[in-house]
Amino acid sequence: MDASHEDLHHPWGLTPEAARALQTRLAPRVERGDRFGPLERVAGVDVGFEQGGGITRAVVSVFSWPHLEPLEDAVARVPTAFPYVPGLLSFREIPAVLRALEGLQVPPDLLLCDGQGIAHPRRLGIAAHLGLITDLPSVGVGKSRLVGRHGEVGVLRGSTVPLADRGEVIGRVLRTRTGVRPVYVSTGHRVALDAACQLVLQAAPRYRLPEPIRRADRIASRRDGPRREAAVQKR
Repeated sequence: MDASHEDLHHPWGLTPEAARALQTRLAPRVERGDRFGPLERVAGVDVGFEQGGGITRAVVSVFSWPHLEPLEDAVARVPTAFPYVPGLLSFREIPAVLRALEGLQVPPDLLLCDGQGIAHPRRLGIAAHLGLITDLPSVGVGKSRLVGRHGEVGVLRGSTVPLADRGEVIGRVLRTRTGVRPVYVSTGHRVALDAACQLVLQAAPRYRLPEPIRRADRIASRRDGPRREAAVQKR
């Protein structure tokens, strides 16, 4: 097994220092251009925690595209094995997300993740990391800014301004609903920024967040019941 293959199939129980070093190695492999086919199934990904953070509860909610009808939910509950460290949330959350993805009857064509893509200090937020290791097109949709600076975004739906860090545009601040707080959109993997913003706007016809993420958030927060639930992973 070569080094690059090992990086994509890495263990999750790393030290924070080793996790940051791995992010730095993986980030250049993220594809920032468009490489996705026709979309029929688009999934929202969100994560919550139970038992004081001891159990990670990951949800993947799949919707039809472009009609945005809910098709399937998969939930995975696994023991939390990585501490909360800003910038390293993928190591805490992705193991449960992978388990939820395994529970789907049909894999989605696109992942909309509650979190950052390349809008991250080392350009490998959860959407980029998850997209890279699954090779699924992915988009980061952050509720708040993790890194970078931006100007004032217009108040009308569809308004955007660039999000930049160290001279590089890493995302856009997108107003998905007139007069409502914007979201932070960035490339995850295989979806360029223009397409990412268009997809997020299309997936959010009524509310601030895209419909697949809204549903995943409700289930991850136990505000809605899942249709399917994967077993707790034994470790």
